[in-house]
Amino acid sequence: MGECIFCKIANGEFNTDFLYEDDLVVAFRDIEPQAPDHILIIPRDHYISIKDISDEAIIGRLFLAGNKVVEQLGISSFRYVINTGKDAGQAVFHIHLHLLAGRKMGWPPG
Repeated sequence: MGECIFCKIANGEFNTDFLYEDDLVVAFRDIEPQAPDHILIIPRDHYISIKDISDEAIIGRLFLAGNKVVEQLGISSFRYVINTGKDAGQAVFHIHLHLLAGRKMGWPPG
């Protein structure tokens, strides 16, 4: 997906400081953070949303990578979020797992 910003990040086209990377996923800080620690975990391959992934290894790897970032940063309380579709708040149409931490979070989110 030549125009996808997250594909470009995952492929190393930008000088992105990865907090975690392996053969399937990368993790990096969000440039518009909604919490003191706001990390995005994305698959290297392009999938528009969670609905488009049938490989459970990729879904599992997103969360396992997030757990490694949590451990690396010494985070004890956090939230994972996946927005799917425009009305749910998905702005970049390449699946991404948000890891949010560093502040008290309420429910409903806001």
